Amino acid sequence: MSDMTSERLALAARMDEAGVFAHPEWRRAVEAVPRELFLRPGVFVPDEVGRWSPVPADRIDPALAYSDQSLVTQLDDALTTEDVSEAVWGTPTSSSTVPSLVVDMLGKAGIERGQKVLEIGTGTGYSTALMCHWLGADAVTSVEVDPGVAWRAHDALRQAGYEPETETGDGLLGHPAGAPYDRLISTCAVRRVPYAWVRQVKAGGDILTTLGSWPNGAGLLRLTVHENGSASGNVLGHTSFMQARAQVPPPVAADLTARTAYADTDRMTDLHPSLLLGGGMPAFLAQLTAPGSQVIQATGEEPGVFETVLVDAERESFAQFRPDGEGWRVRQGGPVPLWDEIERLIRMWQSAGSPGIETVRVRVTEESHTYRVADDRNLYWLHRLV
Repeated sequence: MSDMTSERLALAARMDEAGVFAHPEWRRAVEAVPRELFLRPGVFVPDEVGRWSPVPADRIDPALAYSDQSLVTQLDDALTTEDVSEAVWGTPTSSSTVPSLVVDMLGKAGIERGQKVLEIGTGTGYSTALMCHWLGADAVTSVEVDPGVAWRAHDALRQAGYEPETETGDGLLGHPAGAPYDRLISTCAVRRVPYAWVRQVKAGGDILTTLGSWPNGAGLLRLTVHENGSASGNVLGHTSFMQARAQVPPPVAADLTARTAYADTDRMTDLHPSLLLGGGMPAFLAQLTAPGSQVIQATGEEPGVFETVLVDAERESFAQFRPDGEGWRVRQGGPVPLWDEIERLIRMWQSAGSPGIETVRVRVTEESHTYRVADDRNLYWLHRLV
């Protein structure tokens, strides 16, 4: 038995012991699918100062290949380990996701043999291969927006012995040519669920996706499609996946001074802005309220003092938090007072006893998204799309 095989079986055993597998077939899939094939041409590992060091595929240690962690395979929408020979700065844009997270998500999708599945975000192809192993390649269609990532995934799948339908394109549009599907699984996070997905899933079928535009505080959402063309369901818990490429917000950290130059209001709040930076329910509520926003922690005007800034670049709005005595001064600018609505919802959530993310219900129609928390009539709001 090779070292890779030994580590693969050990990973499956650890996942089984942790209760990750919703069905024995998922353990068999993990034991059978060689993850190392889906790490080519190599991975990037962080060094002590935050740079990314390339590790070519032929030098990946078996223990690393089968560690239950996310392994970065691309930086800045282009760089792979073939492009660099030493540590570089960059932003991860493709990865082999934490295996236990992937398998847990597949289990929560309720996938069974005989179903037809559409995967949004092929990535390395590892999750695609797991589904192919159980369902058969003919039952799986996967869409990837990045041509280079898609080509590498297709090649790895072929080498592993699987030939599902793989498409290159914007996954937010789904893949109408193969519809309808029994299950749609998105391995990327979305601000809102595209109605195109609802159209392409059978009545009674399910959609599973990460809802949220920030790397912290996102939720795993499962929706069931209904005969009337709507879809509804619950958030199952916290999770984290990379953002859909088409919805990645523009970088704003370099020009925060210009973006926050003109404030329309300036007031105090006693809600700590760390609520936005943490991975809890307040951050999730903030994302649902202002799905196009991003939160940044930046160096303030005084040395050693940090400030939190909430920015919605598309709507040219911001909320800037600075410590002031026992509270925080909030400067807001632009057509949308971002903090006002977020603060109102967080206070109502606290008054309702701070219910967990699993109490969030979502309804999607062609015209709107509706959110409800813990069936509290005050924690209910609607986003119209038309």
